[in-house]
Amino acid sequence: MSTTSTRPGRKIVLWRHGQTSWNLERRFQGSTDIELTETGVAQARRSARLLASMRPEAIVASDLKRAAATAAELAAITGVSVEHDEALRETYAGEWQGLTHDEILEKYGEQYAAWKRGEPVRRGGGELETEVAERAAPVVLRHAERLTGNGTLVVVSHGGTIRTTIGRLLGLEARSWESLGGLSNCCWSVLGEGARGWRLLEHNAGTLPEPVLGDDD
Repeated sequence: MSTTSTRPGRKIVLWRHGQTSWNLERRFQGSTDIELTETGVAQARRSARLLASMRPEAIVASDLKRAAATAAELAAITGVSVEHDEALRETYAGEWQGLTHDEILEKYGEQYAAWKRGEPVRRGGGELETEVAERAAPVVLRHAERLTGNGTLVVVSHGGTIRTTIGRLLGLEARSWESLGGLSNCCWSVLGEGARGWRLLEHNAGTLPEPVLGDDD
């Protein structure tokens, strides 16, 4: 998949959803459809006011409730409709889904350690990180191609999916994607297009420093 720039100036904002109860419990969500907490809705509304100033031309979101509800807050302010795509869902993690961080370490300690070392691991029998990037990154690029001029696309997704998508668009080797770090709830990263392709302009932006609570922790 080519990431070579042909129209310098476009921007892609990759925005993580707001807080859920499973985030607080450090419970692995994956593709499980968990709703936002009241705090998560408030985070989305606050962040939407900031992102609206970037005048997004298009918004595309995961169809899972936590991402769709986050995207809806930006749509309400900007009047830009949201297109939902299941390819932007979080990593499917099989037997890990629903387990707390401590339970994963207890039951799948070796698998967890291998994942953190950057080895290709099907966590809980689920997807590889490269497979997540292969389904999500083309969706992001397709929507970016539809932008006019130096337009901005907002992608509302999940921590793991955003990280792997950024890694793929920047052309990084998969084992180094972990070096990008996670996103706090309702924070975002910005990719800008230059003469040599996509560049990371901002990462985990949007608030004062907050802990990363989620599957990508």
